[in-house]
Amino acid sequence: YLLFLFARKSVTQLDLANTKKALIVPAFETLRYRLSFPKSKAELLSMLDMGTLFTFRYHVWTKGHAPTNFAKWRTATTPYRVEWEADFEPYVVVRKDCPEYDRRFVGFGWNKVAHIMELDAQEYEFTVLPNAYMIHMPHAPSFDITKFRSNKQYRICLKTLKEEFQQDMSRHYGFAALKYLTAENNS
Repeated sequence: YLLFLFARKSVTQLDLANTKKALIVPAFETLRYRLSFPKSKAELLSMLDMGTLFTFRYHVWTKGHAPTNFAKWRTATTPYRVEWEADFEPYVVVRKDCPEYDRRFVGFGWNKVAHIMELDAQEYEFTVLPNAYMIHMPHAPSFDITKFRSNKQYRICLKTLKEEFQQDMSRHYGFAALKYLTAENNS
């Protein structure tokens, strides 16, 4: 509820309705099945320092949220801008006429990455909210991630869809989309 109130205030203050902004909600996680949700950023930072919370997917996929710049977020009091990087997949608040998720990516893999890439290609500004946060709670692996991990054909299909998406980005955005191909080849 607090996140909703802060995000709503930020939407107004940052003029989300009239600008191309993607408001990033920094994501954290706990390995505990029970957790008292922190009531403030200070409480969250204390939990981070104690090892009760961690930055989201720090141990398996740091690239996905690294551009959020958690070190800067710790002391930020005003929203700050970050740049797109390969494999970036933050949780965002965007206006409803933003590009939709690409329907090729159902199940596990690349749905958020492709969406963020599309937002970047359309020149959305990525703005991190300094007082908003979300916490991912542990749960059993989904059917789709289990298939991704255990089925080579699933991974091959996902790779094919990624390549098709990148080719479509090149056709649609031309030279500006070259950075997405280069980033993918280097990751």
